[in-house]
Amino acid sequence: MLVGSILHVQSDKPYALCYKQRGRVSNVNNYFSANNKVVFTDRNTNNKMAEEEAIDAANLRSDFIQLLRSRRPPQVQLCVVPGKPVTDPLYQESPKPTFSEVMASCPKEDIPNLKELLQEENFYLRTEEGEQGRLPVLVLSMKGSDKKKRPAVVFLHSTNKCKEWLRPLLEAYASRDYIAVAIDSRYHGERATNMTTYRDALISSWKKGDTMPFIFDTVWDLIKLADYLTEREDIDSSRIGITGESLGGMHAWFAAFADTRYTVVVPIIGVQGFQWAIEHDRWQARVDSIKAVFEEARADLGKNEIDKEVVQKVWDRIAPGLASQFDSPYTVPVIAPRPLLILNGAEDPRCPIAGLDIPKSRAHKACENAGCPLNFKVIAEDGIGHKMTPLMVKEASNWFDRFLKV
Repeated sequence: MLVGSILHVQSDKPYALCYKQRGRVSNVNNYFSANNKVVFTDRNTNNKMAEEEAIDAANLRSDFIQLLRSRRPPQVQLCVVPGKPVTDPLYQESPKPTFSEVMASCPKEDIPNLKELLQEENFYLRTEEGEQGRLPVLVLSMKGSDKKKRPAVVFLHSTNKCKEWLRPLLEAYASRDYIAVAIDSRYHGERATNMTTYRDALISSWKKGDTMPFIFDTVWDLIKLADYLTEREDIDSSRIGITGESLGGMHAWFAAFADTRYTVVVPIIGVQGFQWAIEHDRWQARVDSIKAVFEEARADLGKNEIDKEVVQKVWDRIAPGLASQFDSPYTVPVIAPRPLLILNGAEDPRCPIAGLDIPKSRAHKACENAGCPLNFKVIAEDGIGHKMTPLMVKEASNWFDRFLKV
């Protein structure tokens, strides 16, 4: 439930005038009383086990929200600041990507003049003080449907890309009468200034321990985004989905864990067992994807090479709890019984499928206890490593249609 009304403003300066309190509490506080005791129970089932699991989930969410708040700059009142389309988006990779055949394969309505019928919105949400507290948002929808509440899906990009990269997916979903939303994650896109912004942020987090650029800080933005989306008159607040690729898949996973307003969830090549990877010596591929911060830590720790100790210390520093209390065996089942589809490659070295055995078992059990065993599914595509495929795009589309269309 949102605290109050959100106003559009012409400037990003007058924070205090943007978001007017009306005495209600934000969704992330709904589980707790003033003394932080759990008051949430599962209203959808009388099953005592399911209620106990719901209380455990609320406690875990409480711990996670407290962690997010522990590294936040001063908070501001949420407001919407108008923006403009980005004509030359920043990609932190070379050569600059130009086209995704995989995303172009997304099912869409056959509308000859689709681009002319699309309505595009570009704006910023102020989620906290500071440069990174300015969240760039891109929304595509079909014109002429303003009076009808529609389902929304939030799309999250992979490492070094940006929201503009996701346009083929946004257009496809918009053609099927979704409100399609994309953001730039922390230190990406409009929140980056050069080709090494994200890498530099990771190293700074290791050095200073004052930010969480790997996954968690963007999750805070996604909670604030849910505040905004649930107040839009053209969105059905009970039908908001979230998905993403790779880093975006991790963002989708943790945002859905933290905020139940994301009602249908499809992480793509993003869910893994971080502690499992350390214990089974399968951490190398994930480390290589953001190797600079691990090399910095290795040097600081006086090591000749990156080893398990370095990996554990980096995770504990830049994303506390990622390889312990907030790892997939504990957070994936908490998404249940909301519909959750995990799409991975069977040969993905960054997200080893064997590391999901425990999360899968626990999520299946949670859905069964809640009386909806078909709300959870894992698809591991044979012969596929760490890449999104047309099959994954199609399965994600089908999942959202199944659970968000009425």
